[in-house]
Amino acid sequence: MTYVFDACALIAFLDGEEGKDAVKDILKQAIDEKETLVYISAVNLVEVYYGYIRDLGREKALVILEKIYAVPVKIIETATKPVYLEASRLKATYKMALGDAIGLATAINLNGVFVTSDGELAEPEAREHAPIFWFRPPKPKK
Repeated sequence: MTYVFDACALIAFLDGEEGKDAVKDILKQAIDEKETLVYISAVNLVEVYYGYIRDLGREKALVILEKIYAVPVKIIETATKPVYLEASRLKATYKMALGDAIGLATAINLNGVFVTSDGELAEPEAREHAPIFWFRPPKPKK
């Protein structure tokens, strides 16, 4: 099984938020089973990191970044042509954040499951392209 984390999944795990156990279970599965792979796009990692810089300062954010590097999540540093083309199409077609479009496009490209709680992906049309795993119930977008 292949999973692609949205920023909110990693934040929930790191901060002990609702849904952290579901994310932890995926990470444990990645440790225990060679066929389970977990990814996050660099764009989604930027969302995680800048939030911690903003909230805690750069020094503490760097400590958290080192914790992220220690878990079995592979960082996809660059978007391939199929990913950026699909992300562009998703962003143009659906009301979703750029990070969500890139994360979902990455999941589509890897034939994986997108792990999120973002309400903008709760629309049936937006999630018909790749399986979504809701690690906690989605919060409606305003």
